[in-house]
Amino acid sequence: MIEAKSYIEISVIVPVEARHGDVPALYSDYKAACEKLGRPYEFIFVLDGQYPQVRSSLEALRERGEPVTIVSLTRGFGESTALMAGFERALGSIVMTLPGYDQVQAADLPKLVDALGGADVAIGLRWPRAGGRFEALRRTGFHRALRWVTGLQYSDLGCGARAMRRRVIEEIFLYGDQHRFLAVLAHRQGFRVVEVQLRQSPKDRFEGHYRLREYAHRTLDIVTVLFLVRFTKKPLRFFGMIGLSLAGIGVALLLYLVVTRLAFGEPLADRPALLLTSLLVVLGLQLFAIGLLGELIIFTHARDIKDYQVESVIQFAADAPQPAATNDAQDQIAAR
Repeated sequence: MIEAKSYIEISVIVPVEARHGDVPALYSDYKAACEKLGRPYEFIFVLDGQYPQVRSSLEALRERGEPVTIVSLTRGFGESTALMAGFERALGSIVMTLPGYDQVQAADLPKLVDALGGADVAIGLRWPRAGGRFEALRRTGFHRALRWVTGLQYSDLGCGARAMRRRVIEEIFLYGDQHRFLAVLAHRQGFRVVEVQLRQSPKDRFEGHYRLREYAHRTLDIVTVLFLVRFTKKPLRFFGMIGLSLAGIGVALLLYLVVTRLAFGEPLADRPALLLTSLLVVLGLQLFAIGLLGELIIFTHARDIKDYQVESVIQFAADAPQPAATNDAQDQIAAR
């Protein structure tokens, strides 16, 4: 079976979650876009949970001879896990991830693959973007916070339409909700990332509302990305900076209390400030120690960590003809 599929060039991974559209119709639109590329392709649908109706419709497509692979997870693990399950089974040199509902107009999808001519990852940017004022404010606030944390400017990380070279999925591991930050993680790894404008589908409407817990999760995700991007190999800079700051404040307050005790005779036994300063010093030293332990762990495993990509190598050929010796050089050799 693997030999029969060895000619595949593009692998399309579609995670199917609670929010999904008419999968057969969606497949028809995506297939038409792949046909425009003129390259061999395959589709991998990952069912993130139990969706018997969707599975039946996909099995019907397989029976008709469509290049469809169906991966069913035992329960809902999240989109990142679903994508990783698809990555493990992708055979193409180019991998596309597409949403399981109408998000962008399928006719624009070839733009993503074409953009890989000068990049390693191409992510979709829905434009022009529909939606209310509150949605636009929420979206802008999220991306500005991410830009402040990472220094990278993206406008639509929520778009599920992406295309990337195979070596990207071989270097990046997704878990939790990190599928939203795939572009950020790829850039951190040294890959070239570009945004491609895709027309938003008229059916891309979210009628519900987000719970407060979702906003808290996104905030924590940004903090996670901050640590992964800036301090993965430098944990002491993160914990040490916080630890030394707290310890410094504690020492300064402690010196103030000592001066007031010695110079003005104020008692310290009944003052909560003494306990606060002690806690600040101890907490600061503990955070510094955590950062130091992290540095030791990173140092131990540094050889196994690769956070760079080689664009090209121009190597000297050992069997290349050597330049002819000059007359002066020949005279020196003869003299020896």
